[in-house]
Parts: sequence; C-alpha cells; structure tokens
Amino acid sequence: MQPYVNIAAYKFIRFDDTLEKRSAFQTICHDLELKGTILLTPEGINLFLAGLRESIDSFLLWLRADPRFSDLQVKESYSAEQSFKRMLVKIKREIITMKMPVIQPEKGRAPAISPTMLKRWLDQGHDDNGKPVVMLETRNAFEVDVGTFDNTIDYRISKFSEFPNAIAAHKEELAGKTLVTFCTGGIRCEKAAIHMQNIGYDSVYQLDGGILNYFEEVGGDHYTGDCFVFDYRTALNPKLEPTVTTQCFACRAVVTPREQLSPLYVYEKSCPHCATKADGE
Repeated sequence: MQPYVNIAAYKFIRFDDTLEKRSAFQTICHDLELKGTILLTPEGINLFLAGLRESIDSFLLWLRADPRFSDLQVKESYSAEQSFKRMLVKIKREIITMKMPVIQPEKGRAPAISPTMLKRWLDQGHDDNGKPVVMLETRNAFEVDVGTFDNTIDYRISKFSEFPNAIAAHKEELAGKTLVTFCTGGIRCEKAAIHMQNIGYDSVYQLDGGILNYFEEVGGDHYTGDCFVFDYRTALNPKLEPTVTTQCFACRAVVTPREQLSPLYVYEKSCPHCATKADGE
C-alpha cells in the first residue's frame, strides 16, 4: 500500500498578493494535514506537497478556484510514508533564484518540447530540420551525478544563479544547434530557456515537465541513472520508483548504493565524499 500522494507543481504567473494569500494557504494545508513546501512569489507559485488522496484533491480544488491557477498542471507519485516532516509556506522574490530581472513567462514562454517529440529527436539524432540536438543541464552538479540524459552538456554549476554566466560564456560554440534545456520538473529549464532567448539564442526549447514528465510518458530511453528529488526518497528511477540512493546527513552529498558499502559511510555522520575531504585527500 502507498497511500500518500506526492504532488509537484509550479506556474509562472503574476502573483502580487502573496502576503495576503499566505495565511489562506497555511490554513488549508493545516486543515487537510498536508506537509511540504509552498513558495509564493511575484513571478508565480511552486509547491511540493504530500498527503492522503482526498486531502490532495481538496487542496487542488481550492487552489484551482483562483483563475490564475485554474490550469495548474500537477505531477504525481506515491509513497508508503509521508515524504515531508513539516508544512512551510514561504514568500520569496523568485520561484527559483537566478538573480536576474524577474522573468514573466505569461508575456511569452520559450517553446516547449514534449517528451515523445524529444525521444523521436534523440532517436534520429537531430531535430525535424536536420539540426543537431544538444541536451543542456540546468541542475546542480550533485543532482547530475545521480543521473542525466546521455551526451548532455553539464557546466557543473553548484547553484542555479550560476547558470546565466555559464551559458553566456559558451554561446559561440552552441551556435547552429538546437538546444533543449531540462531539469527535474520544469521550473529551472523554463526559466533558463527564457533567459537564453533574451540574450540571443534562437533555437532553444524547454523539456515540458522536466525529467519526471519524461519518465512518466517515455521511460528511461536516452537517460542513464536516476533522478534526484528533494524529499526523503532522494531519487526516482525511470519507473518513478524510489531508489536506494541516499543523501549524506553531514555534507548532503548523494551517496550511491556502492558508496554506502564503504567503511567511510557512517549513518548520519559521514560518507566517502566528506570523510576524504576531512582527511585532506
């Protein structure tokens, strides 16, 4: 039995009354016994929640009653346990911090490519116009190490705010190619694609719904490894099942099953990543 429903959703939309709405979000989540995190920002909403089926459905019915979020798309997965320890409703300046002028996708989004279309492009090795297709990571390096698309460009960023400088520095070498940005659920790759358009890239797409949507619609073709997620499950495989990958309590590095066999891995104390650094190796 996996009675808990885990939902992830976001929408870029002008949201000027975040302060006024915060208490309403807090109240309904408390009443429905939901846990997770909701971010309310001037550029939209981002949420990760877990609860029983009836509670999740009631929350979504309430949220979609607001015309701004009536078409909110939600990705679901299931778990035997509650995925979060507490419920937080935060007000922030950006859905995901880029430290650039606030992007307003309601004024025009970058083109999105569906998972099925992307798989066809990757199968044939080019887009429908014959241009080479390049997959472009927008996630942090430690997430990429858990799994990513094959032959992906990865600039090894440690936080999303580093992406603008990284992509600007490599503009010339990416000319003439079709670029597909991607991330876990779509937030970072959407914002990245819009930014790339703003600085002059003329053939850039965002993977609609990110890796998790790709897994749901296509499976694991052209992808190696798992997908890191920001809850107790740590990573999901292409079947959207939790894996045995974990995260170090001390340094937060991702620890693979093989690394968990190392004597340097001590539960809630150390792992091969931080233990070797402490020894100066």
